[in-house]
Amino acid sequence: MDIILIGFLASLAAGLMTGAGALPVLFGKAVPQRASDAMLGFAAGVMLSASYFSLILPGIEEGQALYGSTLAAALVAAAGIGAGAALVALLNAVLPHRHFVTGPEGADPGALPKIWLFIFAITIHNFPEGLAVGVGFGGGDVKNGLSLATGIGLQNAPEGLAVAVALRGQGYGRLRAFVIALFTGLIEPVGGLLGVTAVSLSAQMLPPGLTFAAGAMLYIISHEIIPETHRHGHQNSATLGLLIGLVLMMLLDVTLG
Repeated sequence: MDIILIGFLASLAAGLMTGAGALPVLFGKAVPQRASDAMLGFAAGVMLSASYFSLILPGIEEGQALYGSTLAAALVAAAGIGAGAALVALLNAVLPHRHFVTGPEGADPGALPKIWLFIFAITIHNFPEGLAVGVGFGGGDVKNGLSLATGIGLQNAPEGLAVAVALRGQGYGRLRAFVIALFTGLIEPVGGLLGVTAVSLSAQMLPPGLTFAAGAMLYIISHEIIPETHRHGHQNSATLGLLIGLVLMMLLDVTLG
């Protein structure tokens, strides 16, 4: 099967896990805040581990092979990480959106309904994850791509539930909260298609592409996910979840990648 199609389908499957995680809201199942924070911590741990073991380290290895220099590979990786984080920071500054923790951010939304502010925020969050899966497949390493897709899918489930529960807390109905959570996951195959296409067209794009995706995810972890898990006083549960997610993703990367 064509690698571009594989990357797209894998990122689509990972994105659909967001909707799968949000299913309990359709049945009115309440999730304790401590459990929600622990699950979000788990998602952060998976993303953190994926950033290093599945993106940064392979990016440096590919750079060494391409440039014949460890220093050059490390400098390209550093530039890629910085560029990925900078892009998400720019989107945060330019796009009108609303975070669950800090409230409205970005440009003046004008008369834009609040529901779209949440959608923009979650889109900023999920797009780099799909990009990471696509880039992982784009280099032709199906095992690494599969490891990334599995890890991102695992962390999307608790993330989707957390998003749906948060929307329910904002007064949205069960079906509407579920549909929005599902919709935010469907942005991932868009990022996946972009990533796998760009990297598969040029081998030179692989080292910066891998580390760019990592930088974007690292920014999201620090800027949004970890602050969200700590604001209710459940830091210990959130940290335990982060460690479990990190170790699980590391094991997935070692066994699959």
